[in-house]
Amino acid sequence: MSLRLRFALACAVVFLFVGTLLLATLYLVVRQSLEPRRGLGQPEYITLDIGQYWRGDLGYAVAQQRVSQVRGIYQNDTLHTVRTLGSFAVLAGAAGAFGLGWRTAAWVTRPIKDVTETARRVAQSHDLTERIGYDGRRDEVKELTDIFDTMLDRLARSFDGQRRFVANASHELRTPLTINRTLVDVAVRRPDATDDVKRLGESLLLVNTRHERLIDGLLALAEGEQAVLDRRPFDLTDVAEHVLDQVAAEAAEREVTIHRLLDSAPTTGEAVLVERLVQNLVENAIRHNHPKGEVWVTTRQRAERVELVVANTGLQVPPYEIEAIFQPFRRLHGDRLRSDRGSGLGLSIVRVITEAHGGTVTARPRDEGGLTITVELPAA
Repeated sequence: MSLRLRFALACAVVFLFVGTLLLATLYLVVRQSLEPRRGLGQPEYITLDIGQYWRGDLGYAVAQQRVSQVRGIYQNDTLHTVRTLGSFAVLAGAAGAFGLGWRTAAWVTRPIKDVTETARRVAQSHDLTERIGYDGRRDEVKELTDIFDTMLDRLARSFDGQRRFVANASHELRTPLTINRTLVDVAVRRPDATDDVKRLGESLLLVNTRHERLIDGLLALAEGEQAVLDRRPFDLTDVAEHVLDQVAAEAAEREVTIHRLLDSAPTTGEAVLVERLVQNLVENAIRHNHPKGEVWVTTRQRAERVELVVANTGLQVPPYEIEAIFQPFRRLHGDRLRSDRGSGLGLSIVRVITEAHGGTVTARPRDEGGLTITVELPAA
């Protein structure tokens, strides 16, 4: 039940209870008023087998009996009328109280609806800059809206500070890593470099590449958490084809076959972020695979949604680990040392970008091994 319906029902129940009490009281008062009262000057009746009679006057006794019968009929009719009309009046009043409570609740809860609508817009758009700004009188609703606006201010400052910190730290770390890669590359290419130095340089370059990939992932994670306000139409199929062309060499090197099942899937959003989403899914499907494995990439439109489905062969994935793979720095099978399999941010970035576009992402293990990951986005 909604708050408005509960308030209207409460008004109706209260009116019904009070009306029933008043009707019962009125019924008792009318009944007491209609009953005959005996006083000092009233006649006294004697009941015998031959009927009622006044002392020595049988005719008067018969008249009194007729009067008593008429009074009884009048009393019954009057009490029946009180019960019937009173019941209808109470029920009609309860219905009227329900309608009045329904209208009153709409007026009272209007500010609360404003709070709800603002909270819904903030939750759907991730835009923490919006405020309620209620200008009503100082009451409980005003206090509630002010607290809500204050909470949004603190959340906005907190999230902005966190994003700025991640972005600044990532940019600051990228420069020394670039310098390190250049220095190691120069040292390895020197004519007098020994084999040990070359092997050490190759290992350092591999570690450096992994750190660069980690920083890129942190930047993408910080950017993906922001709401996509500038939505532009594009076809998800075009993005998927572009990504598949880019990873074709890596797939051939790892002996992984890619199957394309691409139908038109028009959507809206930030195409660059969606390209990063598709790239992460396809690269994960290739790298977390076995030699001579297979990858299936599908795009299609269903009603008001478009789907991107990426499935691959590989190791068996327990169902209880499905949710863990979407968390940052979480890897399956405890694989934390293989730098060629990423930094553990790939699927976290996928989820963040999907939610920023108002979509959903789900994963399920395949019976033959590997995963099937489905991304749903709003259709254009």
